[in-house]
Amino acid sequence: MRELDRTEALRLVATVSLGRIVFTQHALPAVRPVNHLVEGEDIIVRIHDDGALTSLMAPADVTGVVVAYEADAIDPVTHLGWSVVVTGYARPVADADEVARFASMLRPWAGRPTARALRIRPALVTGFRLEAERTLPETAARG
Repeated sequence: MRELDRTEALRLVATVSLGRIVFTQHALPAVRPVNHLVEGEDIIVRIHDDGALTSLMAPADVTGVVVAYEADAIDPVTHLGWSVVVTGYARPVADADEVARFASMLRPWAGRPTARALRIRPALVTGFRLEAERTLPETAARG
């Protein structure tokens, strides 16, 4: 297992389109799968107007709501791959042009319409890569 630096971790998150957002619902942790895109260091997700994630629509004058976002790509056969967790602040995207731009770039997997978007600003980015164990050549191992 090798730890990833922030840059590599965010680059890897940008290579997949599905992740899980962790948030608080009724004072308990909740997790929802969502699709995303990465813009700079920010993670953008679109949400349904009547879904559980609307609780993350904090007023524009606050820093945001603390969330975690996890994405990964791990091969079920070899158990190799990577996993990244981003912890930060989710805020609604207020600019209508930006929301429209994200709508054209990010199609929701569920068939319900989404009219809003959230921007997650990372405060902490952690991740690791699961790599194959390196083996020494047989002659070097006999030493």
